[in-house]
Amino acid sequence: MSDSSPSPDHSDPLTYYREERQKMLAGGGEDQIEKQHSKGKSTARERIAALVDPDSFVEQQAYIQGRSPAFGLDRRRYYGDGVVSGTAKIAGRQVHLAVQDFTVLGGSLGEMHAVRIAEAQEAAMRTGTPFIQINDSGGARIQEGILSLQGYGRIFKNNTWASGVIPQISLIMGPCAGGAVYSPAITDFIFMVDNISQMYITGPDVIRAVTGEEVTHQQLGGTSPHSSQSGVAHFRYADESTCLQGLRQLLSYLPSNNREQPPLHESSDQIDRHTAEIMQILPSAEKRPYDVRNIIAVLCDQQSFMEIQAEYAPNVVIGFGRLAGRTIGFFANQTQFYAAALDINASDKGARFLRFCDAFNIPIITIVDVPGFLPGVAQEHGGIIRHGAKVLYAIAEATVPKVALIVRKSFGGAYISMSCKSLGYDRVLAYPFSQIAVMGAEGAANIIFRREIAAAQDSEALRNEKIAEYRQQAMNPYQAARLGYIDAIIDPGYTRIELIRSIEMNIRKREERAYKKHGNIPL
Repeated sequence: MSDSSPSPDHSDPLTYYREERQKMLAGGGEDQIEKQHSKGKSTARERIAALVDPDSFVEQQAYIQGRSPAFGLDRRRYYGDGVVSGTAKIAGRQVHLAVQDFTVLGGSLGEMHAVRIAEAQEAAMRTGTPFIQINDSGGARIQEGILSLQGYGRIFKNNTWASGVIPQISLIMGPCAGGAVYSPAITDFIFMVDNISQMYITGPDVIRAVTGEEVTHQQLGGTSPHSSQSGVAHFRYADESTCLQGLRQLLSYLPSNNREQPPLHESSDQIDRHTAEIMQILPSAEKRPYDVRNIIAVLCDQQSFMEIQAEYAPNVVIGFGRLAGRTIGFFANQTQFYAAALDINASDKGARFLRFCDAFNIPIITIVDVPGFLPGVAQEHGGIIRHGAKVLYAIAEATVPKVALIVRKSFGGAYISMSCKSLGYDRVLAYPFSQIAVMGAEGAANIIFRREIAAAQDSEALRNEKIAEYRQQAMNPYQAARLGYIDAIIDPGYTRIELIRSIEMNIRKREERAYKKHGNIPL
């Protein structure tokens, strides 16, 4: 309900308080609430109630109002100014929230709206608690002009300063357009909901006017393009309820800030459980694909793996799982796509995840079965050198425990990225049948022995002989182990045990680095 600021009757302060509190809780009023529900969307307060522990939400600055009189805003003032902010508990842990209220001026961001969000961000940083924002907004409040833009600037700065200090999570539960998209983009994780969420810089009308392209809101900025093409979204859900459940699940893996360890959960899964079924997952033919998520599921505490960006760059799999109750960040090659070769998108996906794990004290395990970086003109001209270097940088920079498991093969520059001890892996494990080399045996034999093969009477027979010779002499994991580059060659049935041991023996590691303001990652 709007407040045109008539002279209030203060003769009975408690009555006045109750009346004003009802106005504050009503947001934009019953008509606007009904419109919100008709779109399949909950209100800001309903979303908070569904997300946090019962009776734990404490609101801040609930009675704040916009102060601009421009273009009739003096007649459209609402308590809260279109956002609900404060602190609450999720599974008993403190968080700070800012939830936009689309029933008030379309959730548009004005000066005081921005103040509430920024104050919640700053409180989260002061207290070392995660910051969660739920975006549902028409964008900048045009009537307030530069005040809106200044508000965005403060929010973006806070997002940047909080990065790597506290987890920041964005839920897109409505439109998020124009400059508004950059706050979620700076945060660590973005959740989207099918048929409700939209994110774009310029909408369909502007695109139509400028380029002549016809596109719907969902085609342009819905969950499908951002989950599978742009990589903007980390999680997508069918409805708001499951989205909020997903957020609660994600938080269960994360520490509250970068000075804490992730929560240690009790697990009924045996630490010494054997993993012999890995041999049933791995095909007998060395080039035949398999689903690496099945291996991760076998290794983790039961039902504990949560995949991130499942639809984007599917040639790598990233996500959080638990080993003996401890949160682990998994970075794995997925042979079902591009034979698991690393490309531009997979490099970006992996590098950002690795850096998040390092920032928040989450040990890293790479599961390696990689033939190299993806070849091709499009990849080279698209900057695979620059993008691939991000993975190298992220691993070398990380100071958390880092363990690599070579399952079948690890070749070339991708070997360095995913399993090279000299890059900074604390422990490298390999299966007895794994292969490690600059490239595959066929290509290597063709280069090293090309003159002999060309001169031979039976060139194909000699070629096959040389391939076998190279495979035995140069690719055998025992060769790398003899040089100290493999710490242990293990039976697949003991993989879970070895990984838990490897993490536990490195969990207290400390590394001192040269002082610097920050590195210059090849963005």
